[in-house]
Amino acid sequence: MGEKILVLDAGTTSTRAMVFSRDGRMASVAQAELTQHYSKPGWVEHDAAEIWDKTLRCMREAVGEGAGEIAAIGITNQRETVVAWDRTTGEPLSRAIVWQDRRTADFCAQLKEAGHEAEVQKRTGLLLDPYFSGTKMRWMLDNDEAVRAAADAGTLAFGTVESWLVYKLSGGTHVSDASNASRTLLLALDGEQFDEELCALLGVPKSALPQVVDTHGELASCTADWLGTAIPICGLVGDQQSATIGQGCLYFGETKATYGTGAFVLTNKGHDIPHSDNRLLGTVLHQSGGKRTYAIEGACFVAGSLVQYLRDQLGLIGSAAETEDLARSIEDSGEVVIVPALAGLGAPHWKPDARGVISGLSFASGKAQIARAALEAMAHQTHDLASAFAADGAPWASLKIDGGMSANDWMAQDLADILDLKVERPDFVETTALGAAICASVGVGIYPSLEDAASAMRGATRTFSPSMSEEVRKDRLARYARALSVA
Repeated sequence: MGEKILVLDAGTTSTRAMVFSRDGRMASVAQAELTQHYSKPGWVEHDAAEIWDKTLRCMREAVGEGAGEIAAIGITNQRETVVAWDRTTGEPLSRAIVWQDRRTADFCAQLKEAGHEAEVQKRTGLLLDPYFSGTKMRWMLDNDEAVRAAADAGTLAFGTVESWLVYKLSGGTHVSDASNASRTLLLALDGEQFDEELCALLGVPKSALPQVVDTHGELASCTADWLGTAIPICGLVGDQQSATIGQGCLYFGETKATYGTGAFVLTNKGHDIPHSDNRLLGTVLHQSGGKRTYAIEGACFVAGSLVQYLRDQLGLIGSAAETEDLARSIEDSGEVVIVPALAGLGAPHWKPDARGVISGLSFASGKAQIARAALEAMAHQTHDLASAFAADGAPWASLKIDGGMSANDWMAQDLADILDLKVERPDFVETTALGAAICASVGVGIYPSLEDAASAMRGATRTFSPSMSEEVRKDRLARYARALSVA
């Protein structure tokens, strides 16, 4: 058996395959962009067949002729995105509804008005928001004839993206790991499998759902059809939990923030089920042998997608990399403030109907000011989360950051300045994929524990220390609070 790990990183804007050596070095990578379908305001969809086809193409390209060197496969994925497929054909029944999609806001509001949110939060750690998977499943059942017909025929399969990929790779194994399952509104944090009462509340047939399994271990097997040899699937973990593992946040209180399409902060809360009084989320961080480690989480829906919006929709920049040079080209944003609520506001506000705001514009405002304000919005959103974590008794002593946006040195320094904390960034910022590699390496037996694997596979880091005056910090946060009040 080889000692390399093949990671499939099924993200929101692209899917990738990456091969890691046992010391955490990336040996090869292949990537393909995914088509974003915005058929109505607030709707975001993917083609599940495209996700599978491009993932298969990437994994074959990344592995090449080296399938015999692969010890195991690890999969990490955009969470909450729902795929519906037919068990008999193995083909999708509709477009996947992406985690950013807001079409179930009215249904969530109805459940809140009926008084269900407190009990749902107590049991699942989650709030009644369109972000989560369960209401998306209900929408498909109510509005898609093919999904409804498959449910009536008993052939419907629902799953998040890792579940969909495992089904295709394995030729029919229908499982979901505990970290992803904990994002559906259908799993009690202390429940082994999906919950009958929660399924009944949301109107989702439990029979269509996968079996809940560990995040690492012998979970399924990729058949020889795809790479010429059968390979065990030994790691399954949602992208934000995976990044937390990849950052080595394996001990109580350690915190990371990932800046990708959205921004997500997780703090390791150990084996005790987390509860929040400040509208943060409780979630499963990882699970082995049925034993769970939990995290408390804050999620901002828009981070890197704001920069993508400036590039693709407004044409203000030609590439994301330009934002750093533009931010450095001016002394400040000229009072321009952006509240990036293009997909509503996540934690700690949870306002699905909020919309983006650009305030403080004047004739002196140009693309440099707007680009800088976009980067500043990352620190402002993170500060909101830091305040909520502190109010929940989980103040940050420092912050580990990762994700594509974190490679921007200006933004990393701005985070340290606004948070007034040391910010640590690994030299290898793709910790989401690394976390899945760590899980798979433990699952297949290369390392005895996540701690051992993380110690061996994580690389060097760089630290950013705060240098902003308190007066400037307060002024920035006050202007953001004013803009936030009208979002």
